[in-house]
Amino acid sequence: MNPTIGIIGGSGLYDMAELTEREEVHITTPFGDPSGPYVLATLRGKRVAFLARHGAGHRLMPSELNFRANIYGFKALGVERILSASAVGSLKHDYKPLDILVPDQFYDRTKGRISTFFGRGIVVHIAFSHPVCPDLSRIAADCAESVGATVHRGGTYVNMEGPQFSTLAESKLYRSWGMDVIGMTNLQEAKLAREAEMCYSTLALVTDYDCWHPDHDSVTVDLIVANLMQNAATAQKTIAAAVERLDGARTCACKDALATAIITRPDHIPAERKQELALLIGKYVK
Repeated sequence: MNPTIGIIGGSGLYDMAELTEREEVHITTPFGDPSGPYVLATLRGKRVAFLARHGAGHRLMPSELNFRANIYGFKALGVERILSASAVGSLKHDYKPLDILVPDQFYDRTKGRISTFFGRGIVVHIAFSHPVCPDLSRIAADCAESVGATVHRGGTYVNMEGPQFSTLAESKLYRSWGMDVIGMTNLQEAKLAREAEMCYSTLALVTDYDCWHPDHDSVTVDLIVANLMQNAATAQKTIAAAVERLDGARTCACKDALATAIITRPDHIPAERKQELALLIGKYVK
């Protein structure tokens, strides 16, 4: 049975103890290799595909991630919904370390990352005003609450380039704009999942306050690592609970995101691009 639920584990979440009947699958995509093998496994009676975002041993920086290969690989496996977990810094007093925010918006501060499958003969403009799946996000937030986490529903995730953290001036600017949390990875995943007509939601796991906070300089690496481990444990419980609840056909708009988004006339799309992207556009372009 093919997995219909994908899980992306971020910093601190490199595996899930509850996964059984495991099988490692290596996939090569038209866009290169993903971060590592996908672990196909059973979780709460459902088949899932797990991918460690930063690879084994956390060896890939955010700017080095092959986002297209990672998301395409999930699509090739038959995944329809992706649950992501990511470590973030807090930009507000109300979002404390160990809290979880389920963002509904993003602000892009990256510099030239490839975040589309298209181009080179095919132009696609997807709707992205609401960048995460509302249905999946609601379930993720509900399940995080059910396992005892302090959850914030909605908010804006600033996606910075990294690998350096923010300067104090940048951190203060994001706060003045009303941003909520800051991380380095989720926006490209959300864009590509939408282009691939997959639902996407993320658990933004607060490890510490960003550098605007007066106590930031007293935060130790040991404390951050401890928070990462505790967040990872909470994320595992949340994801397992969400997987148990995910069932049935999707009714959200994510599943038809490309229906009115392909601008290029089919007879003008190069044949090799049609073949390369058949997994994504095959139901619309012959």
